[in-house]
Amino acid sequence: MSRKWHIRQEISKDAGSVSGKELLFAILKDRGLVTPEDQEAFLHPVAPDTLTTRDVGINKTDLNKAISRIQKAIKEKESIVVYADYDADGITAGAIMWETLWKLGARVMPYIPHRVDEGYGLSEKGIDAAREQYDPSLIITVDHGITAKAQVAYAQKLGIEVIVTDHHVKPDILPHCTIVHTTLLSGSGVSWFTATSLMKSLEKSDAVNEAELTALAAIGTIADILPLVGINRSIVKSGLDTIRKTKRTGLNALIEEAGIEKETLDTFSVSHMLSPRLNAMGRLDHAIDALRLLCTHDAMKAKLLAQKLGLTNKERQQLTVDTVTHAKDLVSKPAKKLIFISHETYNPGVIGLVAGRLVEEYWRPSVVLSIGDGFAKASARSIPGFNIVEAIRSCSDLLVDVGGHPMAAGFTVAVKNIPLLKKRLEAIAEKQLDKETLTRTLYIDAQIPLAAVTQALWQEMRALSPFGFGNYEPLFATKNVHVTDVRVIGATRKHLKLKVRSDETSGVLDAVAFNMADMYGALESDAPVDVAYTVDMNEWNGKRNLQLKIKDIIIPAT
Repeated sequence: MSRKWHIRQEISKDAGSVSGKELLFAILKDRGLVTPEDQEAFLHPVAPDTLTTRDVGINKTDLNKAISRIQKAIKEKESIVVYADYDADGITAGAIMWETLWKLGARVMPYIPHRVDEGYGLSEKGIDAAREQYDPSLIITVDHGITAKAQVAYAQKLGIEVIVTDHHVKPDILPHCTIVHTTLLSGSGVSWFTATSLMKSLEKSDAVNEAELTALAAIGTIADILPLVGINRSIVKSGLDTIRKTKRTGLNALIEEAGIEKETLDTFSVSHMLSPRLNAMGRLDHAIDALRLLCTHDAMKAKLLAQKLGLTNKERQQLTVDTVTHAKDLVSKPAKKLIFISHETYNPGVIGLVAGRLVEEYWRPSVVLSIGDGFAKASARSIPGFNIVEAIRSCSDLLVDVGGHPMAAGFTVAVKNIPLLKKRLEAIAEKQLDKETLTRTLYIDAQIPLAAVTQALWQEMRALSPFGFGNYEPLFATKNVHVTDVRVIGATRKHLKLKVRSDETSGVLDAVAFNMADMYGALESDAPVDVAYTVDMNEWNGKRNLQLKIKDIIIPAT
Protein backbone atom coordinates (compact mmCIF):
# COMPACT_ATOMS: atom_id res chain seq x y z
CA MET A 1 0.00 0.00 0.00
CA SER A 2 1.51 3.31 -1.07
CA ARG A 3 1.99 6.01 1.52
CA LYS A 4 2.20 9.74 1.51
CA TRP A 5 5.71 10.84 0.56
CA HIS A 6 7.43 13.80 2.16
CA ILE A 7 10.57 14.54 0.15
CA ARG A 8 12.91 16.73 2.18
CA GLN A 9 15.11 17.87 -0.72
CA GLU A 10 15.45 17.37 -4.46
CA ILE A 11 18.83 17.00 -6.11
CA SER A 12 18.40 18.52 -9.56
CA LYS A 13 22.03 18.22 -10.64
CA ASP A 14 23.17 15.89 -13.38
CA ALA A 15 23.83 12.43 -12.09
CA GLY A 16 27.54 12.69 -12.68
CA SER A 17 27.85 15.76 -10.46
CA VAL A 18 25.98 14.37 -7.44
CA SER A 19 28.62 14.05 -4.72
CA GLY A 20 28.04 11.41 -2.05
CA LYS A 21 29.86 13.53 0.53
CA GLU A 22 27.83 16.60 -0.40
CA LEU A 23 24.66 14.55 -0.01
CA LEU A 24 25.87 13.20 3.35
CA PHE A 25 26.30 16.67 4.82
CA ALA A 26 22.99 17.82 3.32
CA ILE A 27 21.29 14.94 5.17
CA LEU A 28 23.10 15.82 8.40
CA LYS A 29 21.90 19.43 8.16
CA ASP A 30 18.37 18.32 7.42
CA ARG A 31 18.47 16.19 10.57
CA GLY A 32 19.38 19.21 12.68
CA LEU A 33 23.16 18.79 12.70
CA VAL A 34 24.05 22.16 11.21
CA THR A 35 27.40 23.18 12.66
CA PRO A 36 30.68 21.39 11.87
CA GLU A 37 31.00 20.64 15.60
CA ASP A 38 27.59 18.90 15.73
CA GLN A 39 28.37 16.94 12.59
CA GLU A 40 31.75 15.84 13.90
CA ALA A 41 30.21 14.78 17.22
CA PHE A 42 27.66 12.68 15.37
CA LEU A 43 30.03 11.07 12.88
CA HIS A 44 32.63 10.36 15.58
CA PRO A 45 30.74 9.97 18.89
CA VAL A 46 32.63 10.15 22.17
CA ALA A 47 33.75 7.00 23.91
CA PRO A 48 31.01 5.75 26.28
CA ASP A 49 33.36 5.65 29.26
CA THR A 50 33.78 9.44 29.06
CA LEU A 51 30.05 10.15 29.52
CA THR A 52 29.13 12.07 32.69
CA THR A 53 26.01 12.18 34.85
CA ARG A 54 25.11 15.47 33.17
CA ASP A 55 25.46 13.87 29.71
CA VAL A 56 23.07 11.04 30.56
CA GLY A 57 20.62 13.03 32.70
CA ILE A 58 21.21 11.17 35.97
CA ASN A 59 21.20 13.04 39.27
CA LYS A 60 24.74 12.80 40.62
CA THR A 61 23.67 12.93 44.27
CA ASP A 62 21.24 10.05 43.78
CA LEU A 63 23.88 8.02 41.93
CA ASN A 64 26.46 8.58 44.66
CA LYS A 65 23.93 7.59 47.30
CA ALA A 66 23.22 4.33 45.43
CA ILE A 67 26.93 3.62 44.97
CA SER A 68 27.65 4.25 48.65
CA ARG A 69 24.92 1.79 49.69
CA ILE A 70 26.14 -0.88 47.25
CA GLN A 71 29.73 -0.43 48.46
CA LYS A 72 28.55 -1.06 52.02
CA ALA A 73 26.67 -4.18 50.93
CA ILE A 74 29.75 -5.54 49.16
CA LYS A 75 32.06 -4.78 52.09
CA GLU A 76 29.76 -6.34 54.69
CA LYS A 77 28.90 -9.36 52.51
CA GLU A 78 25.20 -8.59 52.56
CA SER A 79 22.92 -10.67 50.37
CA ILE A 80 21.98 -8.62 47.30
CA VAL A 81 19.31 -9.42 44.70
CA VAL A 82 19.40 -7.83 41.26
CA TYR A 83 15.70 -7.82 40.34
CA ALA A 84 15.44 -7.54 36.54
CA ASP A 85 12.69 -7.28 33.95
CA TYR A 86 11.96 -10.18 31.58
CA ASP A 87 12.47 -8.44 28.22
CA ALA A 88 15.75 -8.07 26.29
CA ASP A 89 16.48 -4.67 27.84
CA GLY A 90 15.81 -5.98 31.33
CA ILE A 91 17.79 -9.19 30.77
CA THR A 92 20.86 -7.32 29.54
CA ALA A 93 20.45 -4.80 32.39
CA GLY A 94 20.33 -7.68 34.86
CA ALA A 95 23.38 -9.36 33.34
CA ILE A 96 25.37 -6.11 33.53
CA MET A 97 24.55 -5.42 37.18
CA TRP A 98 24.84 -9.00 38.41
CA GLU A 99 28.14 -9.68 36.64
CA THR A 100 29.67 -6.42 37.87
CA LEU A 101 28.68 -6.96 41.49
CA TRP A 102 29.74 -10.61 41.44
CA LYS A 103 33.18 -9.76 40.06
CA LEU A 104 33.52 -7.01 42.66
CA GLY A 105 33.12 -9.69 45.33
CA ALA A 106 29.47 -9.20 46.26
CA ARG A 107 27.12 -11.91 47.49
CA VAL A 108 24.61 -11.34 44.71
CA MET A 109 21.99 -13.31 42.81
CA PRO A 110 19.77 -12.35 39.88
CA TYR A 111 15.99 -12.58 40.07
CA ILE A 112 13.56 -12.26 37.17
CA PRO A 113 9.81 -12.58 37.75
CA HIS A 114 7.63 -14.94 35.73
CA ARG A 115 5.50 -12.88 33.35
CA VAL A 116 2.26 -14.79 34.00
CA ASP A 117 2.69 -15.89 37.62
CA GLU A 118 4.15 -12.64 39.01
CA GLY A 119 3.67 -9.99 36.34
CA TYR A 120 5.82 -7.02 35.43
CA GLY A 121 8.28 -5.49 37.85
CA LEU A 122 8.36 -5.63 41.61
CA SER A 123 5.48 -7.52 43.19
CA GLU A 124 4.81 -8.75 46.69
CA LYS A 125 4.87 -12.30 45.34
CA GLY A 126 8.25 -11.72 43.69
CA ILE A 127 9.71 -10.03 46.76
CA ASP A 128 8.55 -12.95 48.92
CA ALA A 129 10.11 -15.45 46.49
CA ALA A 130 13.43 -13.56 46.41
CA ARG A 131 13.39 -13.34 50.19
CA GLU A 132 12.70 -17.06 50.57
CA GLN A 133 15.50 -18.03 48.16
CA TYR A 134 18.20 -15.48 49.00
CA ASP A 135 17.15 -13.52 52.14
CA PRO A 136 18.47 -10.22 50.75
CA SER A 137 19.01 -7.06 52.73
CA LEU A 138 19.23 -5.09 49.47
CA ILE A 139 17.28 -5.33 46.22
CA ILE A 140 18.50 -3.42 43.17
CA THR A 141 15.89 -3.13 40.43
CA VAL A 142 17.00 -2.77 36.82
CA ASP A 143 14.71 -1.56 34.01
CA HIS A 144 11.73 -1.14 36.35
CA GLY A 145 10.67 0.07 39.78
CA ILE A 146 9.90 3.74 39.17
CA THR A 147 6.16 3.12 39.63
CA ALA A 148 6.50 0.53 42.44
CA LYS A 149 5.77 2.77 45.43
CA ALA A 150 3.63 0.21 47.28
CA GLN A 151 5.94 -2.70 46.45
CA VAL A 152 9.04 -0.84 47.64
CA ALA A 153 7.21 -0.04 50.88
CA TYR A 154 6.36 -3.73 51.25
CA ALA A 155 10.02 -4.72 50.85
CA GLN A 156 11.09 -2.09 53.36
CA LYS A 157 8.52 -3.39 55.81
CA LEU A 158 10.30 -6.75 55.57
CA GLY A 159 13.64 -5.08 56.32
CA ILE A 160 14.85 -5.04 52.73
CA GLU A 161 16.29 -1.82 51.33
CA VAL A 162 15.63 -1.03 47.66
CA ILE A 163 17.60 0.86 45.06
CA VAL A 164 15.62 1.55 41.89
CA THR A 165 17.44 1.96 38.58
CA ASP A 166 14.98 2.69 35.78
CA HIS A 167 14.32 4.70 32.62
CA HIS A 168 10.54 4.60 32.33
CA VAL A 169 8.47 7.77 32.63
CA LYS A 170 8.14 8.92 36.24
CA PRO A 171 4.70 8.79 37.84
CA ASP A 172 3.37 11.63 40.00
CA ILE A 173 4.27 9.78 43.20
CA LEU A 174 7.68 8.09 43.45
CA PRO A 175 8.81 5.19 45.65
CA HIS A 176 10.47 6.26 48.92
CA CYS A 177 13.94 4.89 48.22
CA THR A 178 17.17 5.70 46.41
CA ILE A 179 16.43 6.12 42.69
CA VAL A 180 18.86 6.27 39.77
CA HIS A 181 16.77 7.43 36.84
CA THR A 182 16.89 8.98 33.40
CA THR A 183 14.67 8.67 30.36
CA LEU A 184 17.63 9.35 28.06
CA LEU A 185 19.04 5.83 28.36
CA SER A 186 17.59 2.33 28.12
CA GLY A 187 17.15 0.23 31.26
CA SER A 188 20.38 -1.56 30.37
CA GLY A 189 21.98 1.85 29.80
CA VAL A 190 21.08 3.00 33.32
CA SER A 191 22.34 -0.30 34.73
CA TRP A 192 25.56 0.03 32.71
CA PHE A 193 26.19 3.61 33.86
CA THR A 194 25.54 2.68 37.50
CA ALA A 195 27.73 -0.43 37.32
CA THR A 196 30.67 1.29 35.61
CA SER A 197 30.40 4.26 37.97
CA LEU A 198 30.56 1.81 40.88
CA MET A 199 33.73 0.24 39.49
CA LYS A 200 35.35 3.65 39.06
CA SER A 201 34.43 4.65 42.62
CA LEU A 202 36.19 1.55 43.90
CA GLU A 203 39.10 2.13 41.52
CA LYS A 204 38.44 -1.31 40.06
CA SER A 205 37.62 -0.46 36.46
CA ASP A 206 39.45 -3.60 35.42
CA ALA A 207 37.19 -5.86 37.51
CA VAL A 208 34.95 -6.40 34.49
CA ASN A 209 35.69 -5.86 30.81
CA GLU A 210 33.88 -2.54 30.44
CA ALA A 211 33.65 -2.90 26.66
CA GLU A 212 31.75 -6.18 27.09
CA LEU A 213 29.31 -4.46 29.46
CA THR A 214 28.83 -1.74 26.83
CA ALA A 215 28.06 -4.47 24.29
CA LEU A 216 25.23 -5.75 26.51
CA ALA A 217 23.95 -2.20 26.97
CA ALA A 218 23.98 -1.78 23.19
CA ILE A 219 21.76 -4.84 22.77
CA GLY A 220 19.29 -3.53 25.35
CA THR A 221 19.32 -0.05 23.81
CA ILE A 222 18.55 -1.38 20.34
CA ALA A 223 15.94 -3.84 21.65
CA ASP A 224 14.09 -1.14 23.59
CA ILE A 225 14.05 1.16 20.54
CA LEU A 226 15.89 4.13 22.03
CA PRO A 227 16.80 6.94 19.61
CA LEU A 228 20.25 6.15 18.20
CA VAL A 229 21.61 9.66 18.56
CA GLY A 230 23.81 11.33 21.15
CA ILE A 231 24.65 9.15 24.14
CA ASN A 232 22.79 6.11 22.83
CA ARG A 233 24.63 6.35 19.51
CA SER A 234 27.87 6.37 21.49
CA ILE A 235 26.87 3.22 23.40
CA VAL A 236 25.55 1.35 20.36
CA LYS A 237 28.39 2.22 17.99
CA SER A 238 30.99 1.15 20.55
CA GLY A 239 28.95 -1.86 21.64
CA LEU A 240 28.49 -3.22 18.12
CA ASP A 241 32.23 -2.97 17.53
CA THR A 242 32.77 -5.08 20.65
CA ILE A 243 30.10 -7.66 19.74
CA ARG A 244 31.77 -8.26 16.36
CA LYS A 245 34.89 -9.47 18.18
CA THR A 246 33.39 -10.56 21.51
CA LYS A 247 34.80 -13.46 23.47
CA ARG A 248 31.65 -13.71 25.60
CA THR A 249 30.81 -17.42 25.39
CA GLY A 250 27.04 -17.14 25.61
CA LEU A 251 26.73 -14.25 23.20
CA ASN A 252 28.85 -16.11 20.64
CA ALA A 253 26.61 -19.16 21.00
CA LEU A 254 23.52 -17.03 20.45
CA ILE A 255 25.05 -15.35 17.38
CA GLU A 256 25.94 -18.75 15.92
CA GLU A 257 22.47 -20.21 16.62
CA ALA A 258 20.85 -17.22 14.93
CA GLY A 259 23.00 -17.75 11.83
CA ILE A 260 24.52 -14.25 11.96
CA GLU A 261 27.87 -13.47 10.37
CA LYS A 262 29.65 -11.96 13.33
CA GLU A 263 31.83 -9.61 11.29
CA THR A 264 28.83 -7.93 9.64
CA LEU A 265 26.53 -7.86 12.68
CA ASP A 266 24.53 -4.62 12.82
CA THR A 267 21.47 -3.08 14.46
CA PHE A 268 19.17 -5.14 12.22
CA SER A 269 20.87 -8.35 13.40
CA VAL A 270 20.33 -7.32 17.01
CA SER A 271 16.75 -6.08 16.67
CA HIS A 272 15.44 -8.86 14.41
CA MET A 273 17.54 -11.88 15.39
CA LEU A 274 19.21 -11.59 18.81
CA SER A 275 16.62 -9.56 20.72
CA PRO A 276 13.63 -11.74 19.74
CA ARG A 277 15.47 -14.80 21.04
CA LEU A 278 16.20 -13.10 24.36
CA ASN A 279 12.63 -11.80 24.56
CA ALA A 280 11.06 -15.15 23.71
CA MET A 281 12.04 -16.74 27.02
CA GLY A 282 10.23 -14.12 29.06
CA ARG A 283 7.23 -14.25 26.75
CA LEU A 284 6.62 -18.00 26.84
CA ASP A 285 8.84 -19.57 29.51
CA HIS A 286 11.16 -17.94 32.05
CA ALA A 287 13.71 -15.25 31.19
CA ILE A 288 16.31 -16.46 33.69
CA ASP A 289 17.71 -18.85 31.06
CA ALA A 290 18.37 -15.90 28.73
CA LEU A 291 20.35 -14.19 31.50
CA ARG A 292 22.22 -17.42 32.23
CA LEU A 293 23.18 -17.65 28.56
CA LEU A 294 24.65 -14.13 28.53
CA CYS A 295 26.70 -14.80 31.65
CA THR A 296 27.89 -18.40 31.29
CA HIS A 297 31.49 -19.32 30.49
CA ASP A 298 30.61 -22.98 29.79
CA ALA A 299 30.61 -23.56 26.00
CA MET A 300 28.38 -26.66 26.11
CA LYS A 301 25.88 -25.02 28.44
CA ALA A 302 25.87 -21.94 26.20
CA LYS A 303 25.15 -24.05 23.12
CA LEU A 304 22.23 -25.84 24.80
CA LEU A 305 20.77 -22.59 26.15
CA ALA A 306 21.11 -20.89 22.74
CA GLN A 307 19.25 -23.80 21.13
CA LYS A 308 16.53 -23.49 23.76
CA LEU A 309 16.16 -19.76 23.04
CA GLY A 310 16.00 -20.45 19.29
CA LEU A 311 13.29 -23.09 19.63
CA THR A 312 11.27 -20.94 22.01
CA ASN A 313 11.50 -18.05 19.57
CA LYS A 314 10.10 -20.23 16.76
CA GLU A 315 7.18 -21.15 19.02
CA ARG A 316 6.69 -17.46 19.81
CA GLN A 317 6.68 -16.58 16.12
CA GLN A 318 3.91 -19.04 15.32
CA LEU A 319 1.85 -17.98 18.33
CA THR A 320 2.20 -14.35 17.25
CA VAL A 321 1.05 -15.13 13.69
CA ASP A 322 -1.99 -17.03 14.99
CA THR A 323 -2.93 -14.28 17.44
CA VAL A 324 -2.50 -11.50 14.87
CA THR A 325 -4.78 -13.39 12.47
CA HIS A 326 -7.46 -13.67 15.18
CA ALA A 327 -7.01 -10.04 16.26
CA LYS A 328 -7.43 -8.70 12.73
CA ASP A 329 -10.76 -10.48 12.54
CA LEU A 330 -11.90 -8.48 15.57
CA VAL A 331 -10.88 -5.10 14.18
CA SER A 332 -13.78 -3.19 12.67
CA LYS A 333 -13.23 -2.00 9.12
CA PRO A 334 -12.56 0.81 8.77
CA ALA A 335 -10.80 0.79 12.11
CA LYS A 336 -11.62 3.49 14.65
CA LYS A 337 -8.94 6.03 15.51
CA LEU A 338 -7.76 3.68 18.26
CA ILE A 339 -7.87 -0.12 18.14
CA PHE A 340 -8.87 -1.78 21.40
CA ILE A 341 -9.35 -5.56 21.42
CA SER A 342 -9.35 -8.25 24.10
CA HIS A 343 -9.71 -12.00 24.33
CA GLU A 344 -9.32 -14.71 26.92
CA THR A 345 -7.21 -16.91 24.61
CA TYR A 346 -4.45 -14.35 24.07
CA ASN A 347 -1.11 -15.22 25.62
CA PRO A 348 0.09 -12.17 27.61
CA GLY A 349 3.60 -12.84 26.36
CA VAL A 350 2.79 -11.87 22.76
CA ILE A 351 0.13 -9.15 23.08
CA GLY A 352 2.76 -6.40 22.75
CA LEU A 353 3.92 -7.91 19.47
CA VAL A 354 0.32 -8.20 18.31
CA ALA A 355 -0.34 -4.56 19.15
CA GLY A 356 2.74 -3.61 17.13
CA ARG A 357 1.54 -5.61 14.12
CA LEU A 358 -1.88 -3.95 14.29
CA VAL A 359 -0.22 -0.52 14.29
CA GLU A 360 1.72 -1.50 11.17
CA GLU A 361 -1.39 -2.85 9.46
CA TYR A 362 -3.86 -0.07 10.28
CA TRP A 363 -1.64 2.86 11.42
CA ARG A 364 -3.73 3.32 14.54
CA PRO A 365 -2.71 3.28 18.23
CA SER A 366 -3.49 -0.27 19.34
CA VAL A 367 -4.31 -1.77 22.73
CA VAL A 368 -4.46 -5.56 23.10
CA LEU A 369 -5.65 -7.27 26.28
CA SER A 370 -5.26 -10.82 27.54
CA ILE A 371 -8.25 -11.52 29.78
CA GLY A 372 -7.57 -13.59 32.87
CA ASP A 373 -9.47 -14.47 36.03
CA GLY A 374 -10.90 -11.12 37.12
CA PHE A 375 -8.05 -9.10 35.63
CA ALA A 376 -6.57 -8.46 32.20
CA LYS A 377 -2.99 -7.76 31.17
CA ALA A 378 -2.61 -5.25 28.35
CA SER A 379 0.03 -3.96 25.98
CA ALA A 380 -0.27 -0.84 23.85
CA ARG A 381 1.68 0.53 20.91
CA SER A 382 1.27 3.94 19.30
CA ILE A 383 2.03 6.10 16.28
CA PRO A 384 3.97 9.40 16.20
CA GLY A 385 1.82 12.21 17.58
CA PHE A 386 -0.12 10.18 20.17
CA ASN A 387 1.39 9.69 23.65
CA ILE A 388 -0.07 6.32 24.57
CA VAL A 389 1.20 6.12 28.16
CA GLU A 390 -0.17 9.60 28.90
CA ALA A 391 -3.57 8.63 27.48
CA ILE A 392 -3.66 5.44 29.54
CA ARG A 393 -2.52 7.19 32.73
CA SER A 394 -5.39 9.65 32.35
CA CYS A 395 -7.59 6.60 33.06
CA SER A 396 -5.62 5.51 36.14
CA ASP A 397 -8.75 5.43 38.27
CA LEU A 398 -9.79 2.34 36.28
CA LEU A 399 -6.40 0.58 36.40
CA VAL A 400 -4.38 -1.55 38.78
CA ASP A 401 -1.05 -0.34 37.40
CA VAL A 402 0.45 1.25 34.30
CA GLY A 403 3.92 2.02 32.94
CA GLY A 404 5.74 2.67 29.72
CA HIS A 405 6.76 5.26 27.15
CA PRO A 406 4.94 7.62 24.75
CA MET A 407 5.10 4.92 22.05
CA ALA A 408 4.60 1.76 24.14
CA ALA A 409 2.91 0.95 27.42
CA GLY A 410 1.55 -1.88 29.53
CA PHE A 411 -1.08 -2.02 32.24
CA THR A 412 -3.36 -4.23 34.33
CA VAL A 413 -7.09 -3.64 34.56
CA ALA A 414 -10.02 -5.36 36.25
CA VAL A 415 -12.14 -7.13 33.64
CA LYS A 416 -15.25 -5.28 34.83
CA ASN A 417 -13.58 -1.95 33.92
CA ILE A 418 -12.65 -2.90 30.35
CA PRO A 419 -15.78 -1.52 28.61
CA LEU A 420 -15.46 1.90 30.27
CA LEU A 421 -11.69 2.01 29.66
CA LYS A 422 -12.23 1.24 25.99
CA LYS A 423 -14.81 4.00 25.72
CA ARG A 424 -12.52 6.55 27.37
CA LEU A 425 -9.43 5.72 25.33
CA GLU A 426 -11.39 5.79 22.08
CA ALA A 427 -12.74 9.21 23.05
CA ILE A 428 -9.22 10.51 23.77
CA ALA A 429 -8.01 9.25 20.40
CA GLU A 430 -11.01 10.73 18.63
CA LYS A 431 -10.21 14.13 20.12
CA GLN A 432 -6.42 14.10 19.64
CA LEU A 433 -5.92 12.34 16.30
CA ASP A 434 -6.65 14.00 12.98
CA LYS A 435 -6.47 12.84 9.38
CA GLU A 436 -2.90 14.08 8.99
CA THR A 437 -1.64 12.09 12.00
CA LEU A 438 -3.48 8.98 10.83
CA THR A 439 -1.87 9.13 7.38
CA ARG A 440 1.28 7.04 7.20
CA THR A 441 4.04 9.29 5.90
CA LEU A 442 7.28 8.15 4.30
CA TYR A 443 9.98 10.73 5.01
CA ILE A 444 12.47 10.70 2.14
CA ASP A 445 15.85 12.34 2.58
CA ALA A 446 16.37 13.22 -1.06
CA GLN A 447 15.06 12.70 -4.55
CA ILE A 448 18.03 11.76 -6.72
CA PRO A 449 18.66 10.45 -10.23
CA LEU A 450 19.11 6.69 -10.37
CA ALA A 451 22.53 7.10 -11.95
CA ALA A 452 23.69 8.72 -8.69
CA VAL A 453 23.36 5.35 -6.94
CA THR A 454 26.99 4.25 -6.85
CA GLN A 455 29.29 2.37 -4.55
CA ALA A 456 30.75 5.71 -3.50
CA LEU A 457 27.28 6.89 -2.41
CA TRP A 458 26.73 3.69 -0.44
CA GLN A 459 30.11 4.10 1.24
CA GLU A 460 29.41 7.71 2.26
CA MET A 461 26.05 6.74 3.79
CA ARG A 462 27.78 4.13 6.00
CA ALA A 463 29.20 7.05 8.00
CA LEU A 464 25.70 7.63 9.40
CA SER A 465 25.42 4.11 10.82
CA PRO A 466 24.46 2.51 13.16
CA PHE A 467 20.90 2.98 11.95
CA GLY A 468 17.75 2.65 13.99
CA PHE A 469 15.00 4.62 15.67
CA GLY A 470 15.86 8.33 15.61
CA ASN A 471 18.60 7.76 13.03
CA TYR A 472 17.00 5.87 10.17
CA GLU A 473 18.94 4.73 7.14
CA PRO A 474 18.97 7.39 4.39
CA LEU A 475 15.93 6.98 2.18
CA PHE A 476 16.00 8.12 -1.43
CA ALA A 477 13.40 8.47 -4.16
CA THR A 478 13.68 8.34 -7.92
CA LYS A 479 10.81 9.05 -10.27
CA ASN A 480 10.16 7.55 -13.72
CA VAL A 481 12.13 4.39 -13.11
CA HIS A 482 11.57 1.54 -15.57
CA VAL A 483 11.09 -1.99 -14.22
CA THR A 484 12.71 -4.27 -16.79
CA ASP A 485 12.21 -7.53 -14.90
CA VAL A 486 10.20 -8.64 -11.87
CA ARG A 487 9.91 -11.99 -10.08
CA VAL A 488 8.15 -13.23 -6.95
CA ILE A 489 10.67 -14.75 -4.53
CA GLY A 490 10.96 -16.21 -1.04
CA ALA A 491 9.71 -19.38 0.61
CA THR A 492 6.42 -17.65 1.39
CA ARG A 493 6.24 -15.95 -2.02
CA LYS A 494 5.79 -12.53 -0.40
CA HIS A 495 8.71 -10.63 -1.91
CA LEU A 496 9.73 -9.19 -5.27
CA LYS A 497 13.07 -9.24 -7.05
CA LEU A 498 13.38 -6.55 -9.72
CA LYS A 499 15.73 -5.01 -12.23
CA VAL A 500 15.34 -1.28 -12.81
CA ARG A 501 16.81 1.35 -15.09
CA SER A 502 16.32 5.04 -15.82
CA ASP A 503 16.26 7.07 -19.03
CA GLU A 504 19.57 8.81 -18.34
CA THR A 505 21.57 5.57 -18.17
CA SER A 506 21.63 2.29 -20.03
CA GLY A 507 22.71 0.24 -17.01
CA VAL A 508 20.34 -1.67 -14.74
CA LEU A 509 20.29 -2.07 -10.96
CA ASP A 510 19.04 -5.00 -8.91
CA ALA A 511 16.30 -4.28 -6.40
CA VAL A 512 14.36 -6.22 -3.77
CA ALA A 513 10.94 -5.31 -2.35
CA PHE A 514 10.02 -7.22 0.80
CA ASN A 515 6.35 -8.04 1.46
CA MET A 516 5.26 -6.36 -1.78
CA ALA A 517 4.39 -9.41 -3.90
CA ASP A 518 0.79 -8.14 -4.14
CA MET A 519 2.07 -5.49 -6.58
CA TYR A 520 3.40 -8.07 -9.03
CA GLY A 521 0.41 -7.92 -11.36
CA ALA A 522 0.40 -4.11 -11.47
CA LEU A 523 4.02 -3.72 -12.62
CA GLU A 524 3.99 -3.70 -16.40
CA SER A 525 7.15 -4.40 -18.36
CA ASP A 526 9.26 -1.24 -18.74
CA ALA A 527 6.41 1.00 -17.55
CA PRO A 528 7.61 3.97 -15.45
CA VAL A 529 7.14 3.93 -11.67
CA ASP A 530 8.31 6.06 -8.74
CA VAL A 531 10.36 4.20 -6.14
CA ALA A 532 11.52 4.97 -2.59
CA TYR A 533 14.52 2.96 -1.44
CA THR A 534 17.65 2.58 0.61
CA VAL A 535 20.98 1.67 -0.99
CA ASP A 536 22.33 -1.73 -0.01
CA MET A 537 25.43 -3.78 -0.76
CA ASN A 538 24.40 -7.37 -1.43
CA GLU A 539 27.05 -9.99 -0.70
CA TRP A 540 26.57 -13.53 -1.98
CA ASN A 541 29.08 -16.27 -2.70
CA GLY A 542 31.95 -13.85 -2.36
CA LYS A 543 30.46 -11.36 -4.81
CA ARG A 544 29.30 -7.84 -3.94
CA ASN A 545 26.85 -5.76 -5.92
CA LEU A 546 24.70 -2.72 -5.26
CA GLN A 547 20.99 -3.20 -4.90
CA LEU A 548 18.04 -1.07 -3.94
CA LYS A 549 15.89 -2.07 -0.97
CA ILE A 550 12.55 -0.72 -2.08
CA LYS A 551 10.29 0.69 0.64
CA ASP A 552 7.45 1.92 -1.58
CA ILE A 553 6.35 1.94 -5.21
CA ILE A 554 3.97 4.43 -6.73
CA ILE A 555 2.49 3.70 -10.15
CA PRO A 556 1.72 7.10 -11.70
CA ALA A 557 -1.86 7.61 -12.83
CA THR A 558 -2.28 7.41 -16.58
